[in-house]
Amino acid sequence: MIRVLLADDQALIRSGIRALLDAEDDITVVAEAADGREAVELAVAHRPDVVLMDVQMPELDGIEATRRIANDERLAEVHVVMLTNYGLDEHVFGALRAGASGFVVKDTEPADLLQALRVTVRGDALLSPGVTRRLISEFVARPAVVLPSADLDRLTNREREVVALVAHGLSNDEIAERMVLSPMTAKTHVSRAMTKLGARDRAQLVVFAYQSGLVTA
Repeated sequence: MIRVLLADDQALIRSGIRALLDAEDDITVVAEAADGREAVELAVAHRPDVVLMDVQMPELDGIEATRRIANDERLAEVHVVMLTNYGLDEHVFGALRAGASGFVVKDTEPADLLQALRVTVRGDALLSPGVTRRLISEFVARPAVVLPSADLDRLTNREREVVALVAHGLSNDEIAERMVLSPMTAKTHVSRAMTKLGARDRAQLVVFAYQSGLVTA
């Protein structure tokens, strides 16, 4: 069962999404927050699998709330997916750098929202279906200041290569084909890199790859 916390200052938006999610056999909404501060408090209280977090909220905006959740060791298993009205904008890039696992636009198709939740929990995808490479392209076009990381030394050469391919938007199957590996071996390399870097999912691998200078525009 995927446990979801909804965080949006518009009650109508929350009720609509809740109705959609509660209709699924494998998803349940455990709590609702009307602002970012409440979202952080409820995340600590309920430890959901996913927080669907609106970007712009009172008290504390979604990006800062995401940063606080991502930096709380008690919430290491909690994934944050941003809700936005605007698609790819600076808010999205800020949220990813703050520790979000991805984003969905509020007018996305219901089936795509459900799929995004499921793949986020698995850690198998960066964002909503169909937009991974587009976002990476945008992210590369306006990268943060490169911060050389000692964490790179924890990775083997093969793991560095795998992380670089993840940062270019390749799936495990595509990585396996590119590196002439079995899909299971590619998945193992990705998982080991995530463990060594303390990354919750592939989204954080992408951010790490660009901010550490492993991959450059």
